[in-house]
Amino acid sequence: MAKKIAVLLHGAGVFDGTEIHESVISLLALAEQGLEYQCFSIDQEQLEVINHLTGEPIREYRNTLVESARIARGEIKPLIQLEIDQYDGMVIPGGFGTAKNLTTWAQKGANGSINPLVQEKIVAFVSKRKPIAALCMSCTTVAKALEGSPYTLTLSAGNTSDKSLYNISEIHHQIQQTGHQTQETDWGDISIDKTNRIVSAPCYMMDVDLPTLKSNIYKAIDALKHLL
Repeated sequence: MAKKIAVLLHGAGVFDGTEIHESVISLLALAEQGLEYQCFSIDQEQLEVINHLTGEPIREYRNTLVESARIARGEIKPLIQLEIDQYDGMVIPGGFGTAKNLTTWAQKGANGSINPLVQEKIVAFVSKRKPIAALCMSCTTVAKALEGSPYTLTLSAGNTSDKSLYNISEIHHQIQQTGHQTQETDWGDISIDKTNRIVSAPCYMMDVDLPTLKSNIYKAIDALKHLL
């Protein structure tokens, strides 16, 4: 029987939801690895809606689950319906939605909060030793979920040497504030915490092109499969 992976989405669009390139490539990589998947999202209002043409906020209200359904082509369930025992692992693509809708990291950094249901599900996967692939900024969501737990994770948002639009050093510093360790990874590489079965892939945290992004995600999904 094929292993089954829960994919946690958090809207549709890099600036206010799930990064679409990362999501689609993740789903394709899972399928090509022979892994079944089911998409999930939280059923709540997004923090904000961004005009992706101008980068400016729009006075508009959107639901995170409804927006995530755009990526999943409607094949999505509310996160509350996720039964851990029915799944072997989890993938969380990046995008600012992970830090705006799943947590308040975008506003408050390591001092922010996390959606209790999101935390419950991530902790359950880790405690049952079921692997998680956290792509891009989603490593901060995993860090926040396990803050104060018995688990000390090793996570990576990329490196401080190669070109990035983001302050990787500061992100790593804040991850450390949640009680976890960080590792610098090259723009095409991944971090594997074998003890806690966590895979981190920098993806678009680094200034990469689409072929490099694809390679990075495929490497992460391959590592996830080997940890199942």
